[in-house]
Amino acid sequence: MKSPAAETIKTADKGTLDRKKIVDGLSRFAIPIALGVLIVIFSIMSSSFLTSRNIINIFRQVSIVGICAVGMTFVILTGGIDLSVGSVIGVAVVSASSLMVAGVHPVAASIFALLIGVVLGVIIGFFINEVGVPPLITTLAFMTALRGVAYTTTKGLPVYGFPESFAFLGQGYIGGIPVPVIIMILVFIGGYILLNKTKFGRYVYGIGGNEEATRLSGINVKLTKYKIYILESFLASLAGIVLLSRVNSGQPKAGQGYEMDIITAVVLGGVSIAGGSGKITGVITGVLLMGVLTNGMILINVDEYSQWIVKGVVLLAAVSLDQMSHRTRD
Repeated sequence: MKSPAAETIKTADKGTLDRKKIVDGLSRFAIPIALGVLIVIFSIMSSSFLTSRNIINIFRQVSIVGICAVGMTFVILTGGIDLSVGSVIGVAVVSASSLMVAGVHPVAASIFALLIGVVLGVIIGFFINEVGVPPLITTLAFMTALRGVAYTTTKGLPVYGFPESFAFLGQGYIGGIPVPVIIMILVFIGGYILLNKTKFGRYVYGIGGNEEATRLSGINVKLTKYKIYILESFLASLAGIVLLSRVNSGQPKAGQGYEMDIITAVVLGGVSIAGGSGKITGVITGVLLMGVLTNGMILINVDEYSQWIVKGVVLLAAVSLDQMSHRTRD
């Protein structure tokens, strides 16, 4: 006959297992379910939501966030964060647009903007790796400084007058699919291969899981972090070029506030804010959810300030679920 103490322990263990199952289930299925619910709600509230034109518009709109979300996935998987991504987009926009207006060929101007992204990634990596400034502070400083660079470069004025051929990148179609969406898909495929089929991807997970153990195993942690922040800044610059082509105007405020949507999409996609766990395939769902949420709120005439509140609550809910999941597993 079992003692009362043993029965109590058994009951407690069963309760813990039940909680783990509930939290794991929420972590796995909450976002796809939420996406489905949002689609149903917005379809009921707006007759324009499920039209083919609007669906294409949603995918085109999320392409910028999606491209950057791939790079942010790598950053967050290491336990880092990048708040400068929106400002990097802005610098890419004003640098490419200014060069084109000055007579530089669009391809050369775009390549130059991408190179600027690479250089910014190196500099950000330097402060994080060599100086030891935490990623949060480093990228917050760059977010502010680079936005100032964008406004100083253009004197706060938009840049106009690009070759008509440049518009194809952001406004064109290939086989009925918007070019920005094709670029986003290719970036996601590349990110998936890097993360799941290469040593670099294993190093990324290793750093996020236990950085010191990864270093002791002989992995060059600093070099890996350099590559991660270079990748993120490069993709942000690519997103900036696509955005510039889409709006056909070099706005110094381009990309402002995008870091919120990008980070939220990645966390919603199941990437742990603590690092070490998450899949890039889940990030696709997170990106789509943010796109549907933003598009739907616009269609039902939710004002911009209320949209900020909703997005803040969504990010808080996603991080809370992530923390609950970690505590339950521990």
